Formats: sequence, C-alpha cells, structure tokens
Amino acid sequence: MSVHEVLERTESANFVENRWTPSQGDQVASANPADPHDDLPATANSTPADIDAAVAAAKDAASDWAATPAPVRGDILRRWNELIGQHVDELAELMTREMGKPLAESKGELARARLELDYAAGEAARLHGTTIPSRAEGQLVYTVREPLGVVAAITPWNFPAVAPIRKLGPALASGCTVVLKPALETPLTALALAAMARDAGLPAGVLNVVCGRGSLAGAHLASHPDVAGVSFTGSTAVGRQISESVARKLGVVQLELGGKNAAYIHSAKDLGKVVNQITSAAAQTSGQRCTAISRVIVQDELADELVRLLTDKYAALTVGPGLDPSTQIGPLVNHAQHERVDRYVRKGLEEGAVRTTPDRPVPEGPYFVPTVLDHVTPEMVVAREEIFGPVLAVLRVSDVDEAIAVANDSDYGLASVVFSEHLDVAMRFTNAVQAGMVHVNHGTISQPHVPFGGVGESGVGDYSIGHTTTAFFTQLKVVYMSPAIP
Repeated sequence: MSVHEVLERTESANFVENRWTPSQGDQVASANPADPHDDLPATANSTPADIDAAVAAAKDAASDWAATPAPVRGDILRRWNELIGQHVDELAELMTREMGKPLAESKGELARARLELDYAAGEAARLHGTTIPSRAEGQLVYTVREPLGVVAAITPWNFPAVAPIRKLGPALASGCTVVLKPALETPLTALALAAMARDAGLPAGVLNVVCGRGSLAGAHLASHPDVAGVSFTGSTAVGRQISESVARKLGVVQLELGGKNAAYIHSAKDLGKVVNQITSAAAQTSGQRCTAISRVIVQDELADELVRLLTDKYAALTVGPGLDPSTQIGPLVNHAQHERVDRYVRKGLEEGAVRTTPDRPVPEGPYFVPTVLDHVTPEMVVAREEIFGPVLAVLRVSDVDEAIAVANDSDYGLASVVFSEHLDVAMRFTNAVQAGMVHVNHGTISQPHVPFGGVGESGVGDYSIGHTTTAFFTQLKVVYMSPAIP
C-alpha cells in the first residue's frame, strides 16, 4: 500500500469493508491551501444511504471482531503502526498538501500518532476486570470489560493523522468496530490510514471511512440507531448538537471541544525561554489547535518586556507554503478561516486592543501574519472566543488572585499554563484554575500516554488518550458465578 493508491483510486469513493466503495452523493473538491493548482482528487459527499451501508458493515463485523482475542487485536494494531512508519514521508506530504501545516509539523504529528497507536495496541492486553468478594459462600463475583459496539468517530481537519488515530486505536483495541467521518477538508489522510489498516490485516467491516459534510454525513452518522457511541473532536457548537442527538437514543459521547487557553506569567529568570515556550504552544498549526495558548496573562511588572520579546519573536516567524522547509507558519486551512481570524483581529482593535506586531506582507492565499494584541481586557471578544489562528491576546494583571480570576473568566476549560519560580504560586494556580489540563513552566504539549480532555465547554465524557479511553470504548459487565444451583 502507498499513498498513491489513495490519490489514484478514491475519487468520490468511501472505504467500506476494506474496499473503495462508490458514493451515491456528489463530489467534494479537495484543496491545497498553499497551491490552488494542486491536483488533489475529489472525495465523496456521502448520502444517508452511504452512511447506512457503512454502519451496516460495521455492525455485521462487530461480533467476530469482539470475539477476536484482545492481544491479537493489539498485534494487528502494531502491524498497522509499522506500515504507517514505512510511509511517513508520503503521508506527511499528503497532510501538508491537504491542510497546509509545515512539513516538519506533519512529520511530527505522525510521530505522535504512532506513539498513541503504540500505547493503544498495548491496552488491548490490559482490558482488566476485577474480582469482588461475595457474601454468598462459594460464589465468584467479577467484572469484565466488553466492547461498546459500533462507534462513530468524527474528526477535525487540524490534525489529519493524530485525530483519527486517537479514536481508532483505543476503539479497535477495545473490540469496537468503527465508522470514521473525517473532516471535509482533510479526508485523504484518513483514507490512506484506513487502507494501511487493511494491509495490516484488519478484517473487512471493522474500520469504515465515509467522507462528506458534517451537516449531513456527520449528523446522520451520530444519530444512527445502530451507533452505540460517538467520539467527536471539533467545535463546541457542533459538539452540543451531537450530544443532544445521541442523548435522544441513550447513546454515549466523548467530546473534545474548543479552548481559550491561558498562560499566566508570574515570574521567570529568563523571559526569553518563556516566550519560546509560549510561541511553540501558540503558533503550531498556525494557531489552529484546540490546546493552543491564545491568552497571555502577565504580571504588570513583566508585561512590557514580555510583550517586546513576543513581538520580536512573532515578527520573525517565516510565513509560507508548508512544503517549503524554511516555513514556520503555514497558511490557514482555507479562505473562510482566514476571514474569521481577520474579523477577530479587527474587532479586537475596534475594542481597544493594541497591535504590537507589524502588518507585514505574506504570500497570496489564506496566510495570516502572526499577531500579538496587547492591552486586551477580559470583556473583549478576542479574550473570550476561540480565534483558531496565529493571534495572541495579552492581558495584564496585578497579582495571582487577579490572574486566576481572569483565567477562569471563560466558558472553556481545556488547558492552562503557569510560569513561576515559586512553587507555592504554581500550586495555587494549579489548584484554582478551571481546566482539564494544567502545565507548569512549559507549554501545552501533552504526552501520548496521558489522559487528555477538558471541562466546561471544552469537553464532555471520558478523557481520550491513556487508560481513560477504556471507560468510553467498553462497557462493564458484572458476573455472579455459583458452582451449583442452591
């Protein structure tokens, strides 16, 4: 298998039962945000009938896959991981062409995806139950974990490889069958990954990929009566719709939603190192990342120097096509996203924020110049809403109490950061901040075996990654076993 198969064979086709399956819908053009002349193949705009066929395939395969010994399922995932490793260069180039991120970031994303898949493969042999002392003499009471059933995985465009793998790995390890609906903007990477899973020995029907618009394909998939659970990563607004739809059929959801992540700078011996950490966490994927730092909350006495250093750093970032090795900031995913980010910056300036970075020329296309906005106040829209672009809002505070209050003045609660030389301040912030993940003295980079999730409007359900995924993709069965009828 190579990526060439996907580029040559997927036009208006889904991947169902391990084969390319024509869709009954029309086509959706794929686009390279850095090159409108790039000849990427169109993909399917799946109809409800296409979705029904994929769910039926997953349902038909469910009992056999659940009966496959869990360690054997893990072996297949390991072979899949090996194939991904053999095609890293091809996959990374495809991801950059689809989404626009720098090629080095695409390769880094694949490395992270492989680490998560490696952990998930091991989890197949760690689906542990428990034994519970019984009050009845001679009786054995124990629990087992069984697959949830058919699962819908709906993924965003900003991480074309990590987002699907984060759901597929634990789902398949747990014995679930899956229908994956990748983002409209990045379906090709998901199709390539599915074809590699086939080549690794995954049985037909266990993993099916349907492409198309979320408003039709995603909505029909989430509400399908034969789908037991939905794992979704995307906007809070869409997550709320999915949650309501799934609740009506008493299904379960795992939702990774938006963020407005704050970094509080209390103290540091070297503000330059702090700026490097902030920039890495804020500018990756051109800021199109749910855990990106987007609010910088800084002590008044450090603010001027920090803003100067951030401004110099952002002004020096190289903006260009993702396939150019010198590029640090690629294009936004499309022109609509560019217009969205531009509206936020203009609104911030209208409300009184001060732009400290130059409005320098960038290549033609959906490129947005990295921007720092100073003197932002908590009520401004740029301090409250998720921008999803290379834009930092700087808010100045006088003490730790104010910093905590500003950080918590948000509907979101995904990730937070505190930079401090004082352990008591770091612990105080960590304990008081309302966030699913807190990072002390480094950016918002998570690890591939550690639970990942948020609170408030940033997430609902069991955390992804690590041991917490088992709780979502399996259901608990309690067994009371007596040796004979009393």
